[in-house]
Amino acid sequence: MSAPGTHAVVLGAGIAGLLAAAVLSEFCSRVTILDRDELDDGVHRGVPQGRHLHGLLDRGRAVMEELYPGCTADLVRRGANTAEVLAETRWYVGGARLTPTSTGLTSVIVTRPLLEAVLRERTRTLPNVELRERIAVQALIGDSRSIAGVAVTGALGPEVVAADLVVDASGRGSRIMEWLRSIGAQPPEEECLEVDLGYASRYYRHRDGQLGGQASVIISTGRNGRGGGAVHVEGDRWLVTLAGMLGDHPPADHDGFHRYAATISAPDIHEIVTGSEPLDDPVRYRFKTSVRRRFDRLPAVPAGLIVLGDAQCAFNPLYAQGMTVAALQAVALRETLRAGLDPASVPGHFYATAAEPVALAWRLAASSDLSHPGVTGPRTLRTRLTNAYVARAHRAAHHDPQVARTFMRVAHLVEPPAALAHPATAGRILLGGQSWPPRM
Repeated sequence: MSAPGTHAVVLGAGIAGLLAAAVLSEFCSRVTILDRDELDDGVHRGVPQGRHLHGLLDRGRAVMEELYPGCTADLVRRGANTAEVLAETRWYVGGARLTPTSTGLTSVIVTRPLLEAVLRERTRTLPNVELRERIAVQALIGDSRSIAGVAVTGALGPEVVAADLVVDASGRGSRIMEWLRSIGAQPPEEECLEVDLGYASRYYRHRDGQLGGQASVIISTGRNGRGGGAVHVEGDRWLVTLAGMLGDHPPADHDGFHRYAATISAPDIHEIVTGSEPLDDPVRYRFKTSVRRRFDRLPAVPAGLIVLGDAQCAFNPLYAQGMTVAALQAVALRETLRAGLDPASVPGHFYATAAEPVALAWRLAASSDLSHPGVTGPRTLRTRLTNAYVARAHRAAHHDPQVARTFMRVAHLVEPPAALAHPATAGRILLGGQSWPPRM
């Protein structure tokens, strides 16, 4: 793929597309990003959750910093905040607050539009990358064996954009299943988990001293399926998002928004919304089903086509995994291209390499979703035992800083879940936060 004259086309200029383009610029002579929206610094139609709270896990932040050195500092210069997780932010899990402690994790607290704007500006500076706006992709060009480009429409009418590699990073609205069928290629099987999540979000004026001077509070969905978050973002504002599972969605009127906030398992968010000046009206968002497309299981995939980001796996956004998994897929793409494979082998190698981080995030999210009795899905013995153990980990983390630190590092995809099963940590979890081995 690194031969002179190689052209890669990326569908979508969201987080996944920008990260993929940054990687491709190292290996291809030309990279063209196509996006259907007119891209400014606001919320775009192609980012349906763009108006709501986004969490960037530390593993994802580290990858972005590697691909765009200094991007964290760029965000801070533009008004974003940074904070150490648990030491400078509040997390409520399992009905109580995780004990404050040092984690070595950095939260970049920023709105999605500002994060995209900074990455997009950095991407535009790459000399071999072109970003074309208001271009709608209609179809793949090629057949079940090989893809040679895409058919698009734009201001100048229909055209064909030829490519040696097409990367679909067009998000949850991707038409990849339809496109594959139209060229006679086998689409992957889908794994689905219906959660019927609803968000309502609103900006409030931030006041000094609120939340004890800390930068954010996240309250995971409790037994009633309700949760939310409040984060101190650029413009000296609180971005408050309320969330409800299984159709129990927060309302979008002023009084209803406040009443819903009062039902969350901790009072911090309710205190912010009742003690702050609202800056706009609540905006709603609905996410019905998590979907994982198993490209890694296909016996054959067309050469010249890679699908990543939410187009491959759309996670329940409650767990803030999407941007970080997209970053890890970009790393997998770079490892694949560095291997110097023939073009026909590139997609299969990529899906095999990316399968591990995708599977890990999917298992963590699905297990958590299945802890809600109303979510329909297979509850294997492994799932039941995992959820029982995680519940004990939550209880221990409420007062044990070592367990809290490990739990958050696993949640941020910095350490593997096996870290919670390490004998020293497992002993503390099983003994309810006491040291292991127990003292005589």
